[in-house]
Amino acid sequence: MPPDAVTALMAALSDPTRLGALRLLWDGREHCVCEMMERLGASQSRMSRHMAVLKSIGLVLDRRDAQWVRYRRNPALCAATTAIVDAVMAAMAETRKDAA
Repeated sequence: MPPDAVTALMAALSDPTRLGALRLLWDGREHCVCEMMERLGASQSRMSRHMAVLKSIGLVLDRRDAQWVRYRRNPALCAATTAIVDAVMAAMAETRKDAA
């Protein structure tokens, strides 16, 4: 993974809303922007901006469905990227478990 790609990935993972969206999408299913807006408490414009960041670095793919856009985890992610995001997701789950 090139250094610029690592920097872009770390920047994308630094935002709580993007992390929340990835947590939802990391289940491998497709999720509508409306669902992410509701679950993450974000406006449509804010959610769209965050998803554009995740899409621009290749973490997610999108599909238009009438007035909504549906996103899913990119199944073609390289192993290094997947390992990084998996580690972040595991750390988030552990943090939530410790806080409970």
